[in-house]
Amino acid sequence: MTVPQPDVSVIIGAYEAMPYLVDCLASVEAQTLDPARIEVVAVDDGSTDGTGEYLEEFAARAPMSVTVVHQENSGGPSAPRNIGLGKATGRYVFFLDADDRLGPEALERMTAIADENGTDVVLGKVEGIRRTAPKSMWGRTVGRTDVFSSNIKFTLSAQKLFRRALLERHDMRFDESLFTGEDALFTMEAYLRADGVSVIADHTCYYLVGREDGKHVTRSGSYTLRFDSARALMNLISEMVPAGARRDSLMVRPFLITLLPQFGPKFLKDSEQVRRHKMELAKPLMDAHWNEGVACRLRVHERLRLHLVARQRPDLLKDVVEFVRAKKEPEAVLERRGTRLYLAYPHFRSAQAAVPDRIYLAEPREARAFPGWRETPSSSFARRAARRIRRLLRGLSPTAPGGRTTAA
Repeated sequence: MTVPQPDVSVIIGAYEAMPYLVDCLASVEAQTLDPARIEVVAVDDGSTDGTGEYLEEFAARAPMSVTVVHQENSGGPSAPRNIGLGKATGRYVFFLDADDRLGPEALERMTAIADENGTDVVLGKVEGIRRTAPKSMWGRTVGRTDVFSSNIKFTLSAQKLFRRALLERHDMRFDESLFTGEDALFTMEAYLRADGVSVIADHTCYYLVGREDGKHVTRSGSYTLRFDSARALMNLISEMVPAGARRDSLMVRPFLITLLPQFGPKFLKDSEQVRRHKMELAKPLMDAHWNEGVACRLRVHERLRLHLVARQRPDLLKDVVEFVRAKKEPEAVLERRGTRLYLAYPHFRSAQAAVPDRIYLAEPREARAFPGWRETPSSSFARRAARRIRRLLRGLSPTAPGGRTTAA
């Protein structure tokens, strides 16, 4: 008798996951997708709190196929996910963290939108429980988009539906040398290789659960691991995307989300030795990847801080970080009949600091919040042209279920 191929392989890497694992597995069991179309591959990564035993109990009573693997602790989430991926047989795979849970109907909705639109990756709306979830990509449900014309680059966690054929065709696995940000590397590569990405924004598919004991993996680890993660993601983007505006738009993600927090309020609490070390770790990344195309996509205080990191000026950086931490409002300096607006953060037009004026120049999306600023005809024309191009692309794309357009 031939066993039909499951639609989805749910891969769960579990380490010291009790009691959260109970709700996690219950959310899998409650899915509306036919249990015969689901398989679970769970990897107990050397747990000592009963996680392994509970997985075996679930396997014995669950209505779907469940495979449990027990192994010595690997030290990170990559190895369990890779082992699970090696054993998966479904058309799609979904990586579910053992302390999180699926939303009702999540697997049914995600497989349906992928099948209808022929897309390789599906993002289901995420909500946080005692944790902050990403928000900017959930504007509307879209049947087909990509990483360049949407905000999906700001959610690079692994908790998404991936077409397994895509992963196997490119031999994609999680980097086991990284202990944070390994999912960002994997997901960005999938976005770039995918034949389309779908977004479900009108139904919560995933609940990101903050552990009350504070032991969630993303909260732990040395600051050096963050630099390792930023380096890996920047190198991947550089290797896969030719130099130019498209690459710059993606580079915003590692600079803004991974690197910049190391030069925020925590920088003020660091010892002088750690500050010097952070500057040393950042220098090769700034030299290789920081440019005007990335800088102009950031807000002034973000751009200013990274500019000072690139110049290796921790003395000036401290003043800016203190200003931002105090939530002070910079003076708005309007020039050229209100068509140029500078935000006078610390060291603006200081001869000693010698920071170029362009670093303080607000781009239109930031300048619009200030009274008196006027948009120049050229920038207004460019904005209207961009909107027309987006409308044209939406008109050329298929529509998502329910008649929704397919541009994010």
